[in-house]
Amino acid sequence: MTHGLQIWVPMPAHSQVTGPLTYLSEQPLAAGTLVRVPLGKRELLGVVWDTPAPPFSDASPIDPTRLRPVAGTLDGIAPLTLAWRQLVTFAASYYQRSAGEVALAAIPPQLRDLNTTQLARRLKQHAKAGDPAGPDAAPSPESVALTPEQITVIARFEQEDGPFLLFGATGSGKTEVYLRAVQHLLQADPTAQALVMVPEINLTPQLEARFLARFAPLYGEEAVVSMHSGMTPAQRLKSWLGAHSGLARIVLGTRMAVFASLPNLQLIIVDEEHDPSYKQQEGARYSARDLAIYRGRLEGAKVLLGSATPSLESWHHSRPATEGGRYVRLHMPSRVGENAALPLVRRVDMNHQPKRCVFSPPLLKAMEERIARGEQSMVFLNRRGYAPVLHCTDCDWKSECPHCSAHQVFHKIDRTLRCHHCSFTVRVPRACPACGNPDIAPMGRGTERLEEHLAELLREVRRPNSVTPECPEGEPVRIVRIDADTTKLKGELESQLARVHSGEVDILVGTQMIAKGHDFRRITLVAAINADSALFSSDFRAPERLFSLLMQAAGRAGRDAGISGASEMWVQTFHPSHPLFEALKRHDYPAFAEQQLKEREQAAMPPFSFQALVRAEARTQEAAQAFLTAASAGATSLADAPLLLPHITLYPAVPMTIQRVANVERAQMLIESPNRAALQRFLTAWQTVLHATRQQPEARGLIRWAVDVDPLTI
Repeated sequence: MTHGLQIWVPMPAHSQVTGPLTYLSEQPLAAGTLVRVPLGKRELLGVVWDTPAPPFSDASPIDPTRLRPVAGTLDGIAPLTLAWRQLVTFAASYYQRSAGEVALAAIPPQLRDLNTTQLARRLKQHAKAGDPAGPDAAPSPESVALTPEQITVIARFEQEDGPFLLFGATGSGKTEVYLRAVQHLLQADPTAQALVMVPEINLTPQLEARFLARFAPLYGEEAVVSMHSGMTPAQRLKSWLGAHSGLARIVLGTRMAVFASLPNLQLIIVDEEHDPSYKQQEGARYSARDLAIYRGRLEGAKVLLGSATPSLESWHHSRPATEGGRYVRLHMPSRVGENAALPLVRRVDMNHQPKRCVFSPPLLKAMEERIARGEQSMVFLNRRGYAPVLHCTDCDWKSECPHCSAHQVFHKIDRTLRCHHCSFTVRVPRACPACGNPDIAPMGRGTERLEEHLAELLREVRRPNSVTPECPEGEPVRIVRIDADTTKLKGELESQLARVHSGEVDILVGTQMIAKGHDFRRITLVAAINADSALFSSDFRAPERLFSLLMQAAGRAGRDAGISGASEMWVQTFHPSHPLFEALKRHDYPAFAEQQLKEREQAAMPPFSFQALVRAEARTQEAAQAFLTAASAGATSLADAPLLLPHITLYPAVPMTIQRVANVERAQMLIESPNRAALQRFLTAWQTVLHATRQQPEARGLIRWAVDVDPLTI
């Protein structure tokens, strides 16, 4: 007997395929079964979905003779669970994407490429490796003593249902709380699984090392796996099979891990939950943090969000239940260790410093004192490259990218001009291309120039106790730069971090890559060089991001209790009395959050309203804006328009901040509503208008469009 199956394949939301496709199968297949199916001339990976195929009859709109059969079933792999399919369905619906696009992005693409024999061999190897040590196979590793705050937090976490927001100061021992929560879960249930998420790939190795040290002796090396986009296809498949089979008890990963197949999931931890990296910026633009909360509800799993600077949305949700809060707030305000203290925040008023100086004399002196004591300093500037732009003083030419509405950044180390948006790269010209002036100069500073300038300023300083026959005057100061340019090669980041941890480095210069999550034990001074950049931004989230970044950077100083009393955070600013810096000096996140939430409530901004962006990309800016304008006008034709439109505000179409990238023009339109449900109903109904507008003459030249629900950047 032939069976019709509804199967999702990876198709983008802006395509004309809006639902699962029907295929034929000789055998009935359970929902969640992974299959290979033909589509055009390609063979794709697909997932059998819950929706039954329409019955075949004379009145059926589907002609069974035109349907194609399933090419193959991935035997040996258990069907994906109902809860996982419900998560995908919700994510696709809420973020206005295709369920097939969301589902198949979460499944290792290598499964599509393995034939039956290769898959069977891979599963056999996986089963052979999957003989965990068991809870009694090794003695429990030594655990650190808990602080009274950690004991209180863990007790509340185990007694209450959550979701929980762990508001803990940097260095307060949040990671140990995560380890204990996972440890108690695995000891209580021999099949339970935990998902632990971090915002960025470079934080995964150090977290993996801590979890392996704690749990590998108890449950075996295969019990802890990682999932992130930096893994090879084979590594990703191995981790996915471990999680899907239940062999992996702990999955560590970045935002993509929120869709990991975990049939026995009982605990989700989201570390640094405030980080914007949890929001996907391409394809299905989902928030992994928000989906973690929803998945916990679906699976009956506990969810723990952790941060020293929570997002304002999470902080608002963790207000007392009597005021409408939905999360349980747990607080750990103190650092671990006897007499441990948060760094002293010093504000340097750059209005009173020598003109055009990069490092103020007091800051330079403070760094020299750290070097003399054998301590480390960290200099933070969130701009890589040597200089943001090359500039001609005669004709005002600037190194603009020919393909983007942005400048090409000058990289001195390889003498190139590089666009950080489209990656277009050229050699630095010998003279100004516009007027021939040979005197073209860098304007502004990036981390590469900062590193060079700092080396010049400290060229006479010597490391303590470094006099040798080879260096009779002592060794020069060692400065290391860590940013996206210095860590391109595999293993380079780990190598550079190891040098910092071992004490080989005196001063660490870098971007936000070094400002969060790392446990540097020898750093006692952190300096923010250009702290004013986001104070007066048009983006209403900019102050929140700046405060969070500075607090996280400050948290890298004094993490060893023995030296925390001497730790400092130096902030160079032209606006030292700004309320943001006042709150930073007191390490007073609650006061900052209260002030920001008050402003947002007055302006009806999230979390007191809900937003979506429609972005259009076209050959011309006119075509991109014409498409958005026509789609906006078409909203009045919706059947529910009289009910929905009074609750919706559609703003005019405008160019994006960087309106051209790789010769593609970009425009956006903001949609806002005080009611989340009304916004969702409108966006769902409006999809038909967007598809129809795509076919109109006004949209000629349109390349693609996408809806971004709960956008982080506008």
